[in-house]
Amino acid sequence: MTYLPKPKLHHPELPKNDLGYTRRDYEGSISTLCAGCGHDSISAAIIHACYELALPPHRIAKLSGIGCSSKTPTYFLGASHGFNSVHGRMPSVLTGAAAANRDLIYLGVSGDGDSASIGLGQFAHAMRRGVNMTYIVENNGVYGLTKGQFSATADRGAKNKKGATNQDAPIDMISMAMLLGASFVGRSFSGDKTQLVPLIKAALAHKGPAFIDVISPCVTFNNHEGSTKSYDYVREHNEAVNFLDVILGRQEITVDYSPGSVEVVRQHDGSLIKLRKINSEYDVNDKIAAMEYVQKHQSKGEIVTGLLYVDSDSQDMHDHLGTSSTPLNAMDDAALVPGSAALAKLNASLR
Repeated sequence: MTYLPKPKLHHPELPKNDLGYTRRDYEGSISTLCAGCGHDSISAAIIHACYELALPPHRIAKLSGIGCSSKTPTYFLGASHGFNSVHGRMPSVLTGAAAANRDLIYLGVSGDGDSASIGLGQFAHAMRRGVNMTYIVENNGVYGLTKGQFSATADRGAKNKKGATNQDAPIDMISMAMLLGASFVGRSFSGDKTQLVPLIKAALAHKGPAFIDVISPCVTFNNHEGSTKSYDYVREHNEAVNFLDVILGRQEITVDYSPGSVEVVRQHDGSLIKLRKINSEYDVNDKIAAMEYVQKHQSKGEIVTGLLYVDSDSQDMHDHLGTSSTPLNAMDDAALVPGSAALAKLNASLR
């Protein structure tokens, strides 16, 4: 497929963030996905979030596996580090990169086929190890690159484009993420920019494994009557638990709201997420209650969206392992190769 490159000329008066970058500076190549694909809306939300957070593009590392979703990093953050790994192995590659250089901001993009099938074990271990990353699954319930077979997240009873019905139980990655140790868990809809952008911003500011499941309709194979991942179905069955906004911790902000209407969640780095509660009884800090809430509404055919769980005092893999605060790629040979005496001392301590 050939296509014209994205124009390099920008309007001279485009708004700039604190780093002097415009939103266009966070874009990538022109998308080759189907027109109307929900994945393109997610790419736009990522671009918007990174621009508003004023993240230095060279400090962001974006990684993916295989599938329509894993093609999307080409379409955003063109000036950032990127690595397209093999099918289902993105979490392992990202874990290795994060272990070597803890100073980068890691963004893993995957799909329901890439993470819930061949990469399920990889996903599980990245969550339980506490890798400091934002893990986004672009979930459409089908294998878009191989003509629309049901994926492992397809709901039982859902119909494909040809009318066949899925008989297998779905894998709920939201519940799995909470069970496995993710310290930030959210779900959104690609067609809900108002909810998705602040959710991504909050995940990028969070320390620890942040997981976001984004329902992203496949307009070619899974956007028909009978699909539970179509635009119409998700809009009709969306149960939002909160209204999201992000307040960066740059200066003190004092608020006074009536009890139950707003909850302010302090992130590990000091930034805050302001949640205007639609359901005043929903507690984003209660993991057990969150899992029960998701399952209860799922049994009704409702898709719960919003920030579902957050651990404000979470730690990451480097905290668990007690690694050096200096990234491995910034160490000299003396630090990386301490010599035989240091090795003998280490071996002796293990006897």
